[in-house]
Amino acid sequence: MLILWICLCYHNIRIVAQISMYGIRGKPMKYLIPALFVFFIVYFIIPVLKNFSILIDFQDKPTNRKKHLKSTPLLGGVGIFLGFFAGYLFFFNPYKEKYLLVLFASILVVGIGIVDDWHKTRHKEFAVFPRLFIQISAAIIVYNEGIVFRGFSNPITHSYILFPVYIQFVFTIVWILGVTTVINWSDGIDGLAGSLSAISGSTLFVVAVAKGQTESAVLSIMLVSASLGFLRYNKHPAQIFMGDSGANFLGFVLSIVALDGAFKQATIVSIFIPILALGVPIVDNLLVVLRRLKRGKPIYQADASQIHHRLLLSGLNQKQTWVFISLLSVCSSLVSIIILLLSRAP
Repeated sequence: MLILWICLCYHNIRIVAQISMYGIRGKPMKYLIPALFVFFIVYFIIPVLKNFSILIDFQDKPTNRKKHLKSTPLLGGVGIFLGFFAGYLFFFNPYKEKYLLVLFASILVVGIGIVDDWHKTRHKEFAVFPRLFIQISAAIIVYNEGIVFRGFSNPITHSYILFPVYIQFVFTIVWILGVTTVINWSDGIDGLAGSLSAISGSTLFVVAVAKGQTESAVLSIMLVSASLGFLRYNKHPAQIFMGDSGANFLGFVLSIVALDGAFKQATIVSIFIPILALGVPIVDNLLVVLRRLKRGKPIYQADASQIHHRLLLSGLNQKQTWVFISLLSVCSSLVSIIILLLSRAP
């Protein structure tokens, strides 16, 4: 996975260097240092959390619906968060109100995920509404800090179409909650949620660099590095799971990066770039929701209707399923890069 990611990033960086007036020539360390910093923190802290998770029996036990055969530590998401958190403090201004509040919102998402994971370790189901309340509250904090989808540029007249405030609010909250949820629901087999997050984050990194959005680019590359550091221990057979805390956190940050980067000053065409960057989990889980509604089932009631479950039922093993879905995600991301190229063409 690391080799695949390096090759993808190298190819994408060459594209960005050609299309962006900002480029990355002469300043790759601006992104490389945060990336390595976060990667190694996550890489070295995960074994510690793994042992601690076993010590306190914070483990995901096998059930009829779950594919793993033995109890597996469930604190991987905490390692992802701690690595990202350290990078956030080192490479951003931690005392700026915007950054502090976004960090606080992220802590809320991770915290409620840990509570949800704790219930799973005891074979209990955590109620949906407290989780939704916290996630919506976190999304509102982000909205209040100005990370908002405001509108888009008309590619013909070049005028900016500003949405009414209520549409801005609804779209922003739905986007943050939706991306957080689809990454969480994609965490069904070893390595999948981390891989989808790394691929989507790499794409958003390319978009941010091309648009000269340094902050979004650094956030993206740190998220990718955190995912890769974790994937060393989450590839099949997984030594540790990220749990709801990690999956929700990855989705939450990806949604923020897209709002504060790819969606900013987007045209009607380039709006599809962040959507395609997250295309596989978004489309898959929209279909899951439609199937559940058609069957009269609650939307948040877990079942085996996601693409990874269906591929496993078709006869593929976990590694084949992971490769297939990851390649689909890479293809979707490359389409978004093509749209970026076309949208910037004279």
